[in-house]
Order: sequence, then C-alpha cells, then structure tokens
Amino acid sequence: MWDRIFKLKELSTNVRIEVLAGVTTFLTMSYIIFVNPQFLSFAGNPDLEVLGLPFSACLTATCLSTALMCILMGLWTNYPFALAPGMGLNAFVAYQMVANMGLSWPTAMGVIVIEGIVITILVITGFREAVMNSIPMSLKRSISIGIGLFLTLIGLQNAGFIKASPATLVTLGDFTKLPIIVSVVGLIITAILIKREVRGALLIGIVFSTIVAIAVNYLSGFKAYPDSQYARIPETLASAPDLSIIGKFDFRVFSKLGIITSVTLIFAVMLSDFFDTLGSVIGLGTEGKFLDQKGRLPKINRVLLVDSIAAAAGGAASASSVTTYIESAAGISVGGRSGLTTVVVGILFVLAIFFAPLAGIVPNQATAPALIIVGFLMMSIIKEIPFSKFDEAFPAFLIMIVMPLTYSISNGIGVGFIIFTLIKLLSGKGKEVHWLMYLVSLAFFIDFAIPALKTIFTF
Repeated sequence: MWDRIFKLKELSTNVRIEVLAGVTTFLTMSYIIFVNPQFLSFAGNPDLEVLGLPFSACLTATCLSTALMCILMGLWTNYPFALAPGMGLNAFVAYQMVANMGLSWPTAMGVIVIEGIVITILVITGFREAVMNSIPMSLKRSISIGIGLFLTLIGLQNAGFIKASPATLVTLGDFTKLPIIVSVVGLIITAILIKREVRGALLIGIVFSTIVAIAVNYLSGFKAYPDSQYARIPETLASAPDLSIIGKFDFRVFSKLGIITSVTLIFAVMLSDFFDTLGSVIGLGTEGKFLDQKGRLPKINRVLLVDSIAAAAGGAASASSVTTYIESAAGISVGGRSGLTTVVVGILFVLAIFFAPLAGIVPNQATAPALIIVGFLMMSIIKEIPFSKFDEAFPAFLIMIVMPLTYSISNGIGVGFIIFTLIKLLSGKGKEVHWLMYLVSLAFFIDFAIPALKTIFTF
C-alpha cells in the first residue's frame, strides 16, 4: 500500500528509510512546538505578556496547523518537505503587528490569512512558478548554498559555539556553560557516524545528544537547564489540547490602519513569505536531487500551492504563517525521498499535541550538530558556481553571505537579485535577464526602500 501511494520503489527508498527520515526531521524542527508559543505569548517578557496569546492554546495551534499541512504536503506532492510556523514571521506578527502597531491578535492573524490567500492566487495563476523558473541556475545554486550557511549559523548559535557581541556582532561562545558539552559530544559522535556511513546517523546523534543532555542536567543538579522543560523527565507525559484560539481571526486591519498602511504591511509579509519558501524549495530540491537539468522542480506548483494554503491556514489557526521548513534537509540527508517522510512528521506533530511535555525534552544543543552537518552537506555544490564570470558569481556570493548575516532567506535573495539585474543591465547584457527578474528585483527594491520612504514623508 505504501509503495503504491508514495512510489517508494520508483524513488529507490522504503518504509523504514522514510520513517527514519520523518523522525529525524521532526526532532530537528520540534523546537517550534515551544518556540512559536513563546513568541506569540511573549513568554518571559513581563511588559508584553498581558498582550500575548495563551501559551497552551498557541502550542496546540502550532502542532495542529503543522501536522495538517505536513500530511497534506506529503499526500499531495509526494515530497519530503515539512512545514511549520515560520521563524521570523512569528516574531514580526508578535512584536511588529501586535506590540508595535497595536493590532489585536485576531486582526494580526487576519493579515496572515489575507497574505496566504494572495499568494495562493499567484500560485493558481502560475505566477509563482514562473518566477522560480526565471531565476538563473547560478543564483538557484547560490540560494541552496546560502541556506546551508544559514542552517550552519543557526546550528552554531544553538550549540553555543557562537554568540552575539555588541562589539563584533558575533563572537566565540561561552565554553563554561554546561549545555555546550552536549553540542560538542553530539557533533563528534554524529560526524563519526556519518564518516562510517551509519544509516540514520543524524537521528542517532540527536537521540544520543538528548541522553547526554539529560545526564548532564541531572548530574549538575539541574543547573545546565534551569527553569526549563528541556533535558529532564517530565512530570506528566500527556497534556490536553487547548483549541480556544483556533479560527479567531478578522479582517479589520484596513479600518484600523488605513488602506495604504495595510497594503504595505501585507506586501511586506507576502514578499518575505514568498521568497523564503522559494529559497527553501530550491535548497531542499537541490539537496534531494529532485531538480531537473534546468533547475526546475517537477510538480512545483503542487508544492507552492500547499505552502500558500498553509500560510492562510496558519493565520486561521492563530499559529502565524506556516511555511516550508529548511530543517527538512535533515530528513532528506538521511534518505527521505517521498511524501511518506512528511506524513510521518505530521503524525508525530499530532502526537505532540497530546505528548508535548515528552517532545519538549530535546534541547537545541542536541539538534544543533545535525543542522551544522546538513549545512556542510548543502555547501557541496559551491564548486558549480561560475566564479570566472563576475556578473554571475558576485550576485551569487551576495545571496550566500547576506542570508546568514541578516538571518533571512528573502533578504539574501533580494540583494542578490537586485545586484544581478543591475550588473547585467548596466553592462549591456540586459536582454539576458528574464523580465520577471526585473519585476521581482523592483519589488525587493521597493520593500527595502519603504522604511526610508516612511522616514522622509514623516518628517
């Protein structure tokens, strides 16, 4: 049955590999179960907690929207691309829309629903796929590499190997902290397992690192992870779902902010969501070797349609915009090739609704080694960037470096696209650029210029 539904033999995989990949992806992205509610409830911020959504309700909404969209992606596209509320977008919803602009939660989530509907229309009309197909191969490869660097940065940060610095922006982490032991041991063990070509090396590394984290936490008298659900046996394994915020959204943004401000807000959210997904799909397609010789993903329209519907569904569930996750690369790297991988992720998120305390014991330091190694694996195609051609290589370089340094896939894509079109146009090679690249570059330019324009017209 599974082979007939997911074409496992045709994809040179089997149920065991797909389940292994699904569990690996789930564990790598399971942090969203608690991180998304932390953002939306303003947990730990006493000045804003009164504005936040209920933590337990956010947790249920996060798991439910993630589960449903993962299952839909797996069944409809047969790709191992998992989805969950997007990091960055959830912070934008909480701190910009609610805390700064004064929108109510239902109205803020209504903005996400509108954005998702607009992107869905762009998919149905074929515009979103046309944009993806208009991107030169060198830039597509650089997007995949940039995502690899982005994953590595996230992994290094979660591991504690690097930290923020007011003087140099980033510096060496604090190696006196106990959790860093988990990262060091986990990275060494996982690297050895991969070198020895052990099947499921990433998953084994995550599980082993979690066991180390629990041991370190208990031996230190819970000083390693104080006041946290991480790395400790939970008092209760099950929890009841809280559905109180599901479906609580409205479209009052236009009456509250005005037409121009509302349209600008929706445009900013849409542009970020649009190109975060595009970058993730290209990166994951490259990692799984799903792209054809022209860098196109078969059945891309199905993937984009599910992702677009997921954005609106995330808003409707009050979980923020749900989008394709780059952490899916962890499951792909251990052999996930079909939608069964994504369905397994969805099923595990369904269980997480009821067993959230158990899922919450995996600390960031346990999954960090997997992100670092997957980032390394995604760097392998850098040799295919035509560095001898400046007009191709320099924009590619900017995409690769701006993504991690601005903590945004769409920012990297935007800067690279603008520079690519300008170099081509001003060097007399403008006809080599697809007209959609000019249109998209203009959209990014406007998006980057909006803060400056607001300042000019304010004063």
